[in-house]
Amino acid sequence: MRIASVRAVPVSFRVPEGKNVTLGIGRAVKRDAVLVRVETDEGVVGWGEAHHGRCPGAVAKLIDTTLSELVLGMDALDVVGVWQKVYRMQLASHGMGAAAALALSGLDIALWDIRGKVMNAPVHRLLGGAPRKIKAYAGGISLGWQDPAALAEEAQSYVARGYRALKLRVGDTPTRDIARVEAVRAAVGDDIDILVDGNTGCSLDDVRRVMPAYQAAKVGWFEEPFPPHDYRSYLDAAKLGTVALAAGENHFTRFEFTRLIEDGAVSFVQPDLSKAGGITECHRIAILASAWKLSVNPHTSATGINMVATLHLMCAVGNPGYFEGDVAHHNPFRDEVCGLPYQLSSDGTVTCREGPGLGIEVDEAFLAAHPLIEGPCYV
Repeated sequence: MRIASVRAVPVSFRVPEGKNVTLGIGRAVKRDAVLVRVETDEGVVGWGEAHHGRCPGAVAKLIDTTLSELVLGMDALDVVGVWQKVYRMQLASHGMGAAAALALSGLDIALWDIRGKVMNAPVHRLLGGAPRKIKAYAGGISLGWQDPAALAEEAQSYVARGYRALKLRVGDTPTRDIARVEAVRAAVGDDIDILVDGNTGCSLDDVRRVMPAYQAAKVGWFEEPFPPHDYRSYLDAAKLGTVALAAGENHFTRFEFTRLIEDGAVSFVQPDLSKAGGITECHRIAILASAWKLSVNPHTSATGINMVATLHLMCAVGNPGYFEGDVAHHNPFRDEVCGLPYQLSSDGTVTCREGPGLGIEVDEAFLAAHPLIEGPCYV
């Protein structure tokens, strides 16, 4: 069975006014995604999702041209062989680096979908796993920079749905960040895990100033206070308090995660299946993390395809941590691309699907109705 076609499907939608969330990376004005459709010479179709990298047209072009030409005619079930060829030709030598990792991620997920369909088994079974309960936190593009009272009210609404953990967006100013964290802690009580995400926008002095208050509020992790390349600041920040650091959303392949983990500054590892290299590579990253007794807590991307794939992976590793639930008030990519990707149980957990491959049916009419919108997704 050979790869007969590889096609990128970039999609977008405008975020309605009033539903915009402001984070450390800006105010969300639209959402983008790049889906990847792979078809074999026997007519089997698989779907994946590549992160848009804030430039979905460029990522789609890379998939439609370079990656497509590299892998057409290859064995569609040789997922590792395809991954290795793209890595060798695009990431290891003279390639586009991060963009190629995003593109490869979507291709890899689609090939696992095909593999599962051919073998009539869900992806988590092919990886050696089984359905199990995975803890979820309320995340996605939500719980942003807003008045502390309004933020506390929003947080309480997610607890009412069943979430036992929440992720707040920080990186504004230390004073305002502390006020928001304290307001949410007072509103939800001590039994709910509070996590915070700096979206790479903090300085080392910011971390020094907020750390005592985060410790007092029993914050579970401080995610991405710094850009992914700033390894030195992560090492320095880890010495400033007892709140654990988390990172990995913007790290690519196991080779970048090797340094992140070996430095010893980060206690929670967060690869994104649509960024770090797909299911193949994130499974390797999870195993790498397990050698240091670290859990894997993937960042989830825009559509239900990524979320479903993430749960298959988490049900197939021995060190699953939190699944990032998307509680954005408006995200048709989550709700309509392939149907609701997961159901939250009353105990705050989710699990994977049982159908062959990813177990999804993609609504291609929905994709056609949401063509690429050029321009930045945050302003």
